[in-house]
Amino acid sequence: MATVELKGVGKSFGAVNVIEGIDLKVEEGEFLVLVGPSGCGKSTLLRMIAGLEPISRGELLIDGKSVTNLPARDRGIAMVFQSYALYPHMTTAENMAFSLRLAGESKAVQAEKVARASDMLGLSDLLGRYPRELSGGQRQRVAMGRALVREPQVFLFDEPLSNLDAKLRVKMRGELKELHQRLKTTTIYVTHDQIEAMTLADRIVVLKDGFIEQMGTPLELYDRPHNVFVGSFLGSPAMNFLPAEIGAEDMGHAVLGDGDRIKIPSAGLSGKVSIGIRPEDFEVAQPGTPGSFQAQVAVVEPTGAQTEVLLRKGADELTVTFPYRMKVDPGDQLYLVPKSGQVHIFNRSTGQRL
Repeated sequence: MATVELKGVGKSFGAVNVIEGIDLKVEEGEFLVLVGPSGCGKSTLLRMIAGLEPISRGELLIDGKSVTNLPARDRGIAMVFQSYALYPHMTTAENMAFSLRLAGESKAVQAEKVARASDMLGLSDLLGRYPRELSGGQRQRVAMGRALVREPQVFLFDEPLSNLDAKLRVKMRGELKELHQRLKTTTIYVTHDQIEAMTLADRIVVLKDGFIEQMGTPLELYDRPHNVFVGSFLGSPAMNFLPAEIGAEDMGHAVLGDGDRIKIPSAGLSGKVSIGIRPEDFEVAQPGTPGSFQAQVAVVEPTGAQTEVLLRKGADELTVTFPYRMKVDPGDQLYLVPKSGQVHIFNRSTGQRL
């Protein structure tokens, strides 16, 4: 295990800056997830840590030692890519042992490490098969095994599950988490899938346009997003945002565009704001209930244990998740009230939390 520290790390391609002065420390044994939309710089940042992309400015330290200009092979890291990158003419065992063979390890050591990793990953019965004879999930396990046998200080994962179907992704997520709990190896994981980020991470770093928007534990980011972008990116369905105004004479309520009023925490705020409410943080109310508002049902999506309802309120849309089988039809009117303490207030101009 090792710490990974980035001090003012940046990356430019010509005159274009894609990573802007990142300061970040990954603790020993931590599972850190870099998450953000396509083009935010997360894979570029991972490749710089791996030594596959030169760092334009700043310093990278692994276990307290500067590795900024050190070749990838000397950094004590192992990387698992989005594509499995397996040699088609090699068996599972040969693919897993390839890096050990290049490092000059004896056949006995190679066999021992491959056996240990394959047992851990459930590949022991597949060691003689070629990649074409394996499923997608099995190939991904082989790619993980190839990294595992190197016994690295740091694991790097670049969207390793994106090529798998939805059911297999869920299964592999559980296996990845179990593997990390067993090995406790420092891990940096890149994904655009916020569900992966929430379920796998000890800590999440949300990136946008090469900058860190927020970092913290999954629940810290979910419960108290610093801005509209983080609130909308983490959560499925995403947080709802309604434009509103808080009057100086009535700071306990926010007034929506059609005049409906929502009760908010009184914090001396006033002016034009965006009200953020998670889909699961609404309750059905009776007409006239203080702090409630009316919206029209547009789409009903039953998912079995719960029901997602898309509603329209004037020009705005919002999604509400009910933890039961809600009996409503398109065109129905619902009165909703936010749960106590679950209203988030953001500056409408800057998007920052107030």
